[in-house]
Amino acid sequence: MIHWKKIDLYDIPWRILIIAIILTLIGLLALKSISYHHTKTLQNPFYKQVIFLLPSIVLSVLILFLPRYAVHKYSFIIYGAGIVLVILPFLDSEHAGTHRWLNVGLPFAVQPSEFAKIFTVIALARYLSDHTLKMKRFSSIIVPFILVLVPSVIVLNQPDLGTAIIMLTPILPMLYWSGSRPFYLFMILAPILSILTAFDTTLFAIWAIVMGSLIFIAQPKMSIGMSLFFGNIFLGLLSRPLWEMLKPYQQNRLITMLYPEKDPLGAAYQIIQSKTAIGSGGLLGKGWGAGTQTHLKFLPVQESDFILSVIGEELGFVTIAFILILFGYLINQILKYSFLSRDRFSSLVLIGIATILMSHVFVNTAMTVGLIPVKGLPFPFISAGGSFLMTSYIMTGLVMRLSIHYSD
Repeated sequence: MIHWKKIDLYDIPWRILIIAIILTLIGLLALKSISYHHTKTLQNPFYKQVIFLLPSIVLSVLILFLPRYAVHKYSFIIYGAGIVLVILPFLDSEHAGTHRWLNVGLPFAVQPSEFAKIFTVIALARYLSDHTLKMKRFSSIIVPFILVLVPSVIVLNQPDLGTAIIMLTPILPMLYWSGSRPFYLFMILAPILSILTAFDTTLFAIWAIVMGSLIFIAQPKMSIGMSLFFGNIFLGLLSRPLWEMLKPYQQNRLITMLYPEKDPLGAAYQIIQSKTAIGSGGLLGKGWGAGTQTHLKFLPVQESDFILSVIGEELGFVTIAFILILFGYLINQILKYSFLSRDRFSSLVLIGIATILMSHVFVNTAMTVGLIPVKGLPFPFISAGGSFLMTSYIMTGLVMRLSIHYSD
């Protein structure tokens, strides 16, 4: 049975919730402009966001009264519930050719993978905090990777590559924070870097030198060092066959990221329109509701994936800079509370949440300006999406609850 505990309101870092609400209000301002021509209330992204906002904030506040020992105790049960949630959409009919959403009998569908991200972080923090003394061994990182890979693979098959990648991002920071040897984390990253650099001979040669130097400095056993070095070299040579395994639309996204002009009306259309919208906004923007790329419908998925482009066009670079600075402050505060936390479990959960939020911000921002391929990832607190908004406020509530400096 969960016991609710009285807490001192002065101990709660309310600034976290205030920042979240300010960001949401900026998002609502952009959504109101986008929704100007929507006549049906239930299809209006602005009203849908408003409907989800109140229960999201209430849920965030209710989490403050949840004892942290209960979060720790039931973390694996919560994780199991997350696995069930991401499986359930496969039992339902397809939505837009995917199994990402679950029909719950309401005018809107639920995206279970959004909640599974938090459940996975909580379970991972529980395991790492319970096995701190064992984290110096390489074998100790196998179970954490299994914990993260199981829901990620399920989500990948929905298919939802963007969310699957986000679910994987907390694993390395949380392993490092729990005391894993940096060399073990390097061994995990090395194959990915070998593949990415293999398409350029000069980069691959530089990477081979760097990799060899790091292996020499770490001084592992000769057999392990040689296997790691030549294994990665061989993997790099296999990059071409791996490229051929990608689906055509995935190849197009990668190609057009580097050369948008090759397919301006196809795969590169979204990137070009997004960059045009942001560039045309200038320093102060064209004015609220005056965005031509937005209101003439040149800008795709403008209420979620490319909402930052809408803000850039209508409210200018100043507003985007304000959003990013505010988010930078938010992430800084979460990391500070993680560092000051009195128990390792809370500290690890905060690191995981900070990583998820930062990953969303980085991917969404980089995507809108063409630095990375287009991924269907929203901007926290700002993009439209009921499930994602609720998830963002659940993370806000957890941050505030786990940042209170006394044990229970």
